[in-house]
Amino acid sequence: MTAPAALNERQQNACFIIGNQVLPAETATIVAQLQSRIRCNTARTTLSGVPDVSSGGVSFSSINFAASSSQSPLQFALDKFATATPLASTDLATFQRQLDVYLATEAGIRSVGGNLAIKVPKFFLQFQVSRIQTAQGNPPAEPGLQVDHLLEKVLKNAPSEKGDLLDSVRALAGILA
Repeated sequence: MTAPAALNERQQNACFIIGNQVLPAETATIVAQLQSRIRCNTARTTLSGVPDVSSGGVSFSSINFAASSSQSPLQFALDKFATATPLASTDLATFQRQLDVYLATEAGIRSVGGNLAIKVPKFFLQFQVSRIQTAQGNPPAEPGLQVDHLLEKVLKNAPSEKGDLLDSVRALAGILA
């Protein structure tokens, strides 16, 4: 079996993959990891026609950055995905479920070749999960999931965001306890 055929076979098992675009390898791996935790409400769609996905009671539609017409994606993420003080007391499971629905929705968008504006809040959520894990004494070992790397991903994908918002994210990167 060729690699693209294997990816397509895996993609077809995930309810949130609605298109036939072959996913990048990293995204296909995420789909394989997520599909057992994600449920789809096909009666309701969100971005690019992707079904409203949910994980552990958290639905994408309840935390959809695009539904906020008055806030930029980064402002929405800073407000909606704020952590507790102290950071280590933040409910990691809730943040992980929120991240899961963002990852699933992004994969669905990629499957139809849709607009990837979702990347700013998704990377911010990954950044927050990494910060929480670090504060709870379990920092990610994989370089791509570490706070500094994810900070750069947020900043790189938010070039049109206001400087004070970017500064807020940079400040959060220094708060790991």
